[in-house]
Amino acid sequence: MRERRLRAIAIMIAAVAIFSFMDALLKLLAAYYPPMQVAALRGATSLPFTLLPVLLRRRLQDLRPRRWPMHLLRGVLSVLVLGGFIYAVRVLSLANAYAVFLSAPLIVAALSVPLLGERIDGRNWLAIAVRVMTRSDTTVSVVFWTVGLMTVFTTAISAPGWVPIEHAHWKWLLGLGLLAAVAQYLLTEAFRSAPPSVVTPFEYTALLWGVAIDRVVWHVLPSARVCIGGGLVIATGLYLIWHQRRLTGSESPRETWQPAAEKGRMLRHSSTVEVVARKQEEDSP
Repeated sequence: MRERRLRAIAIMIAAVAIFSFMDALLKLLAAYYPPMQVAALRGATSLPFTLLPVLLRRRLQDLRPRRWPMHLLRGVLSVLVLGGFIYAVRVLSLANAYAVFLSAPLIVAALSVPLLGERIDGRNWLAIAVRVMTRSDTTVSVVFWTVGLMTVFTTAISAPGWVPIEHAHWKWLLGLGLLAAVAQYLLTEAFRSAPPSVVTPFEYTALLWGVAIDRVVWHVLPSARVCIGGGLVIATGLYLIWHQRRLTGSESPRETWQPAAEKGRMLRHSSTVEVVARKQEEDSP
């Protein structure tokens, strides 16, 4: 169990680092192209790298989607998240954008009372979503259909104002595709391999990467206000995660993740999440 969680943590740290370098390329491209077009390019360039290992292993059956509503929902949400994020890094430094982006746990905590009545909080919903998707769809299927649908949606949105790609930028697109495919796969694998409460805290390493990339590439450093605000966001977010682990008892034996009997999938055995996930599975087509 300990080795499995350490592996998941290492995968999460690697995913965050690769995502940070990918975000740097997004920021470079956003200076020349509209945000939705950059999002479309991000998806289109990563799909070949996602498909290549599948084709080499002759495992096309791994791409078969089993939960279309969930894939469509992830695709739509990806358009909103990625389009908004690209616009943010277009006008802000990476460190500034990350400081705001990493406040998501605080927003979830604030909305959990009026929207969810604290019966099931935001992190349990995340666990449910990962749990339901990965028990029926492979990692590569989740990645492929999420990115593929996001690419279709963003291409349709950006088509009327499409800007021709400059020749010098094709090498950026090549790097963007490779980094995006690897990072997305690692992120999905990290959440598949361990509970969200174990791997989520390491998402905050993105702020360190953002500061370093800003300094090396754009020769800027975050202001004292951003450093203080980012520190508060990280500290508060880590506290919420720690508090959640105490409430759910994620370290107890009944909350551990164990290999499934079929296809080696990791399944979380927890009372609330398991019940809701099973209910969703029964109700889904």
